[in-house]
Amino acid sequence: MSTLLQNIVDGLGRGGTYALLALGISLIFGVMHLVNFAHAELITVGAYAAYGLAEADVNWWILAVAIVVSAVVASVAVERVAFRWVRTASPFTMLLPSFAIERLSHALWQVLVSPKKQTFSGPAWAFDTWSVGGIRLELMDLLTIGVTIAVLALTALVFTRTLFGIAVRGAAEDFDAARLMGVRANRVISGAFAYAGFLAGVAAVMILMRSPTAEPTLGADWLLKAVVAAVIGGLGSFSGAVIGGLALGLAEVFLRSYLPAGTPERLTDAFVFALIAVLFIVRPAGLFKVTSAERV
Repeated sequence: MSTLLQNIVDGLGRGGTYALLALGISLIFGVMHLVNFAHAELITVGAYAAYGLAEADVNWWILAVAIVVSAVVASVAVERVAFRWVRTASPFTMLLPSFAIERLSHALWQVLVSPKKQTFSGPAWAFDTWSVGGIRLELMDLLTIGVTIAVLALTALVFTRTLFGIAVRGAAEDFDAARLMGVRANRVISGAFAYAGFLAGVAAVMILMRSPTAEPTLGADWLLKAVVAAVIGGLGSFSGAVIGGLALGLAEVFLRSYLPAGTPERLTDAFVFALIAVLFIVRPAGLFKVTSAERV
């Protein structure tokens, strides 16, 4: 029983980060029908912002704010520079800037900073643990779970109680009808990218607290898991993205617990993706069916 509870705590801690990233991807897909493969690069932006400020010996809590702010600014800038001009193009054309930004990000960090991993100091308390009834509770897992719950509650509040959230939900269901009701496309899409950047920034804070490093391909390591989590829940479904992220985190932890010791991480991922493939055979659209809307 203690092993089961331990795996659940660890899985929720890992899955919370996946859920935040998957929610950002589903948000952008909902309003633009675009799988933004550059989304995880916001983690890299936050990491290098933290690395630059850490060199000046800035307090960690200021770094956390800087990570979130830099992710939001980068997300809005990417929408205005890369995606706004191809918004009415074919889905394939829209994917090209997404891939281009990801590749360009890797190259720019290698040239402007270094191709090598850069480390900086994280909070000393991040790996503090307590033992309760045979269960080892790591502070970072508890913090990730708590922050995820708080951010998801805030997200639910924003998208059910504010004009912006209602406009985004309406645009995700039927953008043409939303525009006839007075919704401004540019404002809604920029706001969606800003909120997706906020979610990615919070996820980046959780990631960098545990592993305070900056490297050009940092975002790529999280991109696949985030996209898979969003697809599991059903692209465009906010609740599905959360459930998909948590399910993916739990699946990883449970498999690593029951597979033989020393099993490579990539082999564990292969088992996870095999289970996901079975899920897609049974439910090709993911766990939640999402009504398609016209893209503008």
